[in-house]
Amino acid sequence: MGETFDAVGEALCRAAAIRPGSAVQVLSEQASLRDPYNLIMAGVGNIVAFLDGQELDDDVLGSAFAESWFLDARYPAEFAGHDFIRGWTSVVCLAVVLTKPKQQDIVAAQCLDFASKAAAVWPSAIRIGSFGSLARFELACQQETEDQLRKNGLPALWELAEVRSRQYRQAAEWLVA
Repeated sequence: MGETFDAVGEALCRAAAIRPGSAVQVLSEQASLRDPYNLIMAGVGNIVAFLDGQELDDDVLGSAFAESWFLDARYPAEFAGHDFIRGWTSVVCLAVVLTKPKQQDIVAAQCLDFASKAAAVWPSAIRIGSFGSLARFELACQQETEDQLRKNGLPALWELAEVRSRQYRQAAEWLVA
C-alpha cells in the first residue's frame, strides 16, 4: 500500500469516529460520563488536525485511548446503547493506533468494519432519510465519505462527517427521550 492509500484509510477511519461521536455524546451525558467523552473527542480532533498538517500530541492521543477503555467499562450495561458505545470506543482505539507507523495496513479496514458493527447493534429501530436502520445508514456514509474524500479532499470530508454526525445525534436523542 502506498502513502496515498494510507492517508485515505486514516481519513476514513477518523470520519468513522466523528460521525457517531455525537450520538455517543448524548449517551455519555445520560450516564454522567461526559468528561471521558470530551477527552476521547480531543484525541479524535488531534488526529483530524494531524491529517490537516499539524503535529500529533501523544499525551492527548494516550488520554483518548485510555478514556475509550474507561468509557466502555463504565457505561452502564442497563442503559440503552451499551453495545453501540463499546463498538464506537473500538473505532476510536483503532483510530489512535492508526497514527502509529506501520499500523495502517492492519487497522484501516478494521476501523470501518468496527463502525459498521457498532451501528448494527443500535438498540432500536430508526429511520434516517431513506434508511431503515443505523447499519444501512453507516454503510452508505462510509461509501459517501470515500467518494467525497477522493473527489473533494479532506475539508469536504470533515464537513460531511459533521453533517452526518448531526443525524447520529438525533438518533441518540430519540433513543434517550
